[in-house]
Amino acid sequence: MTVRVTKTKGHAAEITWEPDDDPQGYLAVSIEGDQLASALAALGATKGLDVDDEGTLALITRHTTELARLLDRRAAVLVVKLRDEHGMSWPQISDRVLGDPEKHSSVRRMYDSGRRHIGY
Repeated sequence: MTVRVTKTKGHAAEITWEPDDDPQGYLAVSIEGDQLASALAALGATKGLDVDDEGTLALITRHTTELARLLDRRAAVLVVKLRDEHGMSWPQISDRVLGDPEKHSSVRRMYDSGRRHIGY
């Protein structure tokens, strides 16, 4: 994986990637469509964004929700890889991914969701 986020100076960063890192265009779309910027703004705002215009706030919320949904789907697919390709047990996956080896049912739901997204 050659996706890189490099802190350039102060509060600035640069994101770079190779075309093979984004074959479905998710990275490009999230940047070009302002989804990533919106999600990062929401992440940094501890008490909500200071935006007066409800249309702008709704758009930022939509972008953040869309990106969160996509990341949930991608995480579910990665759980499938951990289980099917790497042979990890449910307790191992739940410990490494969710920080709690007892959360078997949560990672199993992620696994089932990931298989559906892959097309199994």
